[in-house]
Amino acid sequence: MPKSATGGGAKTDGKAARDRVAIANRRARHEYFILDTYECGIVLVGSEVKSIRDGRANVGDAYARIEAGEVWLYGMHVSPYPFARIGHDPTRRRKLLLHRNEIDRLIGKLNEPGLTLVPLKVYFQNGMAKVELAVARGKRQWDKRQAMAERDAKREADRALRSRNRGSE
Repeated sequence: MPKSATGGGAKTDGKAARDRVAIANRRARHEYFILDTYECGIVLVGSEVKSIRDGRANVGDAYARIEAGEVWLYGMHVSPYPFARIGHDPTRRRKLLLHRNEIDRLIGKLNEPGLTLVPLKVYFQNGMAKVELAVARGKRQWDKRQAMAERDAKREADRALRSRNRGSE
């Protein structure tokens, strides 16, 4: 029996495509310089998992702190799942799961003034909820304006190249 074109017995039921549902903090890259990122697990209750899978969560105002050697996520809003028998507090603090050496490294980095922990996105990997956590430094107003000007200049250059390529065809 020949192997399938997907690489020999790989399932093609769409689970991998469903697996990476992400809730992104799009504002974080505008507000902060991202210096380093970490992937960490998150402790959730069942109704929170269902809500996050439905995309009913927000990490826009969320931040993380290290307290007593553990990393906690504050300000993440997860809407209550409408079909749950027992609900959850939408804005409770949630424990993040990192290895001890990663937490120690974060403690060392966060001793530097001006650095903070910001969640970039929440996603699922192999059925487990994950958070991409970033060590970040806040941008000043002129940094934001400069980034917007660079982005506009790049967009204009791309637009000019496209119109030039269309004219030569």
